[in-house]
Amino acid sequence: MNSKAMIKAVVENDMCIGCGMCAAQCKTGAINMKMNDFGFYNANFDDLYEVDENAIKVCPFNPKPDDKVKTENEISELFLTQANNQHDKIGRYINTYAGYSVEHRLTSSSGGIATYTLTELMRRGEVQHVISVKNGQATKHYQYTIISSIDELVDAAKTKYYPVTLADVLKDIAKLNGKVAIVGVACFVKAIRLAQVYDPSFNDKVGFIIGIICGGVKSAFFAEYLASKTGVSVKDFSQPEFRIKDHNSTAADYAYGCLDKNNNQKTIKMRNVGDMWGTGLFKANACDYCDDVTTELADLSVGDAWLEPYVRDGRGHNVLVTRSLLADDIIKSGFINGALVIEELSENMFLASQQGSYNHRHDGLLYRIKHGRTDSRVIPPKRFNTKLISPLLMLIQSMRMNSRRKSLEVWKEEKSASMFDARMKKHLYLLRLFTRFNHYQRAILRRVNKIVGV
Repeated sequence: MNSKAMIKAVVENDMCIGCGMCAAQCKTGAINMKMNDFGFYNANFDDLYEVDENAIKVCPFNPKPDDKVKTENEISELFLTQANNQHDKIGRYINTYAGYSVEHRLTSSSGGIATYTLTELMRRGEVQHVISVKNGQATKHYQYTIISSIDELVDAAKTKYYPVTLADVLKDIAKLNGKVAIVGVACFVKAIRLAQVYDPSFNDKVGFIIGIICGGVKSAFFAEYLASKTGVSVKDFSQPEFRIKDHNSTAADYAYGCLDKNNNQKTIKMRNVGDMWGTGLFKANACDYCDDVTTELADLSVGDAWLEPYVRDGRGHNVLVTRSLLADDIIKSGFINGALVIEELSENMFLASQQGSYNHRHDGLLYRIKHGRTDSRVIPPKRFNTKLISPLLMLIQSMRMNSRRKSLEVWKEEKSASMFDARMKKHLYLLRLFTRFNHYQRAILRRVNKIVGV
C-alpha cells in the first residue's frame, strides 16, 4: 500500500482514533475530522488524490512507520534523553511517585497533579499556552481549547471520557506567541511526537507534554448511555461530568452527572451502572491494538492511584511518572514548598496500580491481533505481541471484543439504557462470570507461589 491508501485503510478498519494530527499537518487541507455513526471522530476526505502524501507519517496507528519511529521505544530515544531508567512496561523515566496537589485536588478527578504542573509551567514562563480539553458547544460537550491564562486552567481540570480532536486547535498553533503545553492520552501524545519529528516548526512550539494514563477512548455513546441511566433523554442532556467524587468514600466510589433540559443535575453512582472498562463497552477498536499503558512519550505521565492505601481516600491520589528533568523538578519543588503531598513509588507498586491494563493490553494483544476482525496489515508494529495465554483468557478476550463491538451496534439502534441493558444482559453476565473465575484462579496461583517461594 502507498501512503494514501494506508490512510484510507486505517479509517476503514476502525483504526483511526480521531486525534486529528493528519488533518492539522495535511498541507492541502483535504482532510477534516468528522464524527462517525458510532460516536468517534474519524479522518474524513472527499478525494484521496488530494490528500497530502506525508499525512500518514503523523498517524499514531500508521501501519508502516519509518524505522526511526517504529514504536514508542524508538520515539522515546529521540525525546526523552534525560530519563536514565528504562522498564519495558513503564518506558523511559526518571522517577515514579504517588500523591496530590493541596490546592487542586478537590476540583480534579483524582489528585490534581496535572493542573498543578500546568500552573507551574505557566508561572515559570516555560510555556505561554496550554492545549487541553474544556467545555465545548452544546452539541460537542467537550473540545480541545487553547488556554492562555492560569485562571482558565481550573475549567480543564477533570477527566472527560468523551471523544475530542486536536485538528482545529493545532491549525492555529503557528499563530501563537511562545510555547505550548499539550495534554493528551497515549495515542494523541504519540501523534504529537510524530509531528515534532516531521515538522520542525511544530517541534519548536511544543514545550511540554502531559500524558493522561488511559483505559481506552470512549465513544460519544458512553455519555449518552450514562445520561439515559440517570433518567435524562439523550436528546436533552448537557454538561456531562464523568468523575464526581465522594470525598467521604473511596476513590472508586464516584458518580456520573449531567443536566436535564431544565438544567437540573441528575447523577448516578458508577458502582450501580456496572463495569464500563473491563467489559470494553463503547471503546474504540484502535484501543485494542495500543500497547502503551503509561503514555510513555510524555514529559509527565499522570493517572489514578488504583492501589492501597490510596484507593481508600475519596478525595483522590495520582500516580505519576516523570520523564524529563523539568517534570521531575516541578514535582520535587512542589513537595519541598508544601504545594504537593508526594512520596516516591517503587516500580513494583507503580506496576500494580495499572495491573489490569497491563493484563489486557499486553497479555491479550497477540490473541486480538490473530483473532480480531481488524486486518493485521493495518496494525502498527507492536512490542507485546508474543505472549501465549490460557484458553480461559482467550475466551475472555473474545467476549470483550464482542461486547465492545456489540455495545456500539446496539446503542446506535436503541438509544435507551433500559433497552440496551436488556439486550446486553446475557452476554455481560457470561463475561463477568468468566472474568470472576479468572480472578479466583489468579488469586489461588498467587497463594501457591507465595507458599513455594516462587
